[in-house]
Amino acid sequence: MTTLYVLDLDDFRPLAEVASKDPDTTVRRRGPYLEVEAVGEIRIERGATGCRNAVWYSSIAAVEGGRVSRWDKVELVVEPRDDAP
Repeated sequence: MTTLYVLDLDDFRPLAEVASKDPDTTVRRRGPYLEVEAVGEIRIERGATGCRNAVWYSSIAAVEGGRVSRWDKVELVVEPRDDAP
């Protein structure tokens, strides 16, 4: 599983909301975080989130079982790691 954690704050919630539109992605609350989880990659289009630069580029709290392969002004992509369990 590929998991992305973002803080459960108003500024960061749009990332989880956009990710949840993918039927292969689940979003749930875990402590103070939103846990975005998928079997494959997680892809979030920045334009759909409405995030400003400062929010967009500070949105990732942690990644588990994957790695950030793209994080630019267009989108955030977290790919599964080959060595992930």
